[in-house]
Amino acid sequence: MEKQQLIPELYRKEYSKMVTVLCSRLGITFIEAAEDIVSDTFLTAAETWGMKGVPENPAAWLYTVAKNKAINYLKHNRVIEKQLKSDPSHSSDQSFEMEIDLSPQNITDSQLQMMFAICHPLIPPEAQVSLALRILCGFTIDEIASALLTNKGTINKRLFRAKEKLRTGNVKISFPESTAIDARLQTVLITLYLLFNEGYYSASPDKVLRKDFCLEAMRLALLLAEHPQTRKPGVHALLSLMCFQASRFDARITQSGDLVLYEKQDSSLWDTDLINRGNYFFVKASATGEISRYHVEAAIAWWHTHQADTREKWENILRLYNQLLIIEYSPMAALNRAYAFSRVYGKEKAIVEAESLQLSGNLFYHSLLGELFTDIDDAMAIWHLEQALTLVGTQPERAVLTARLSTLMDAMNR
Repeated sequence: MEKQQLIPELYRKEYSKMVTVLCSRLGITFIEAAEDIVSDTFLTAAETWGMKGVPENPAAWLYTVAKNKAINYLKHNRVIEKQLKSDPSHSSDQSFEMEIDLSPQNITDSQLQMMFAICHPLIPPEAQVSLALRILCGFTIDEIASALLTNKGTINKRLFRAKEKLRTGNVKISFPESTAIDARLQTVLITLYLLFNEGYYSASPDKVLRKDFCLEAMRLALLLAEHPQTRKPGVHALLSLMCFQASRFDARITQSGDLVLYEKQDSSLWDTDLINRGNYFFVKASATGEISRYHVEAAIAWWHTHQADTREKWENILRLYNQLLIIEYSPMAALNRAYAFSRVYGKEKAIVEAESLQLSGNLFYHSLLGELFTDIDDAMAIWHLEQALTLVGTQPERAVLTARLSTLMDAMNR
C-alpha cells in the first residue's frame, strides 16, 4: 500500500485506540490533549515517512511515537504529574515509560470504558453519537458533519459541549459499578443502535448507505459481547440485528450507487456468513428468555433474510411488529408494521392502518401510501409520491421515487 493510502488507513484503524488509551491514563479532563498528541503523531509520520520511508511495522512505530509524545507531555505538565503521583495505582519510583500501556488488552479495556463515559446520561443522544464517531471511531469533523447533514461549526460546538459536560460532571473513564452496569449499558446500546442506523439509513445527500458507520458500530458491539462484564442478552441481540441487516449490504445498493428496494434485491448477494453469525448471536441472546426491542428487531431482520415471499413470513413479521410497538412505540416501526399488514391483508385494509398514523410530513409515510394507493387510486398514489419527493434527503431515494412516479403517470396517460 502506498504512503498516501497507508496513513489514512492507519488513522482510521489506530486513532481511536490511541486516543482512548491516553484518555484513560490522563483522565477525561485532558481529552483534547490526547487528541492533539495522536494527531501530532500522524503528522510526524507523514513528515518522517516521506523522508525516510515507511517503517517495517507502521502501527508499532505510531504507538511508540505516541507513547513518547505522551510521556513528554506528562513530564512538562506538572498538574497531571501531581494527579498521577496522588493516584494509589502509581508508584513514585515508576518511570514515565511504564505509564502508557498500549497493549491489545488495555486498548480493548480503554475503548469499553470510554464507551461508557461517552454514553453518560449527562450527554444528549445526538452528542453521544457525534462523540462516539470522533473518539471511538476516528472519523474526522468533516466526515461527521457530512454524514449528519450539518456543518463543521455545529459539530465542533456539539463536541465541545459534550466534553465540557464530561469534565464538569467529573465522569470517570471506567466500568460502572456492577449494580449500575445494566442501566448504563442500555444507554450504550442505544448509542450503538443509532450509530448503526446513521450508516444503514444514511442521511448523506449522495449516499443511502455508509458501511463504515455500520462496521464501526458492529466492532464496538462485538467488544461488548466479548467482555465478561458486558456479555449480556441485549448486547447479543443488538449484534444479531446488525449482522442480519449487514448481510444485505451488497444487495441494497448497485455498483453505481442506486438504491435497490427489498422486493427487488438479488438474494444471491446476501452474505450467508453474516446471516450465520446473526443466528449465532441470536441463540446466545435468547438463552435467558429475556426479550428486548433488540430481540424483536433481530427476529424481524431474520425473517427478512428468507428469500421465500410467503404469507407465513409476513404474518410472523406483522406479529413481531405488534410486539415491538408494545415494547417501544416509534413512528418508523408503525409504518413498517403497516407495510407488513398490507402483505398479509391487502393494500385497501393497510391504507386505513397507515392513514390512522397521521404522519403527514414524514417521508416514509407518504412513500408508503404512494405504494399502497398504486392500482387502487393512482391519483392519490401520485399525490403522496409528490409529497415524498419534497421531503427526500438522498439522491438514491429521490431516484427511486421519481421512477415510481414516472411509471404511474405514464400508466394514467395511456
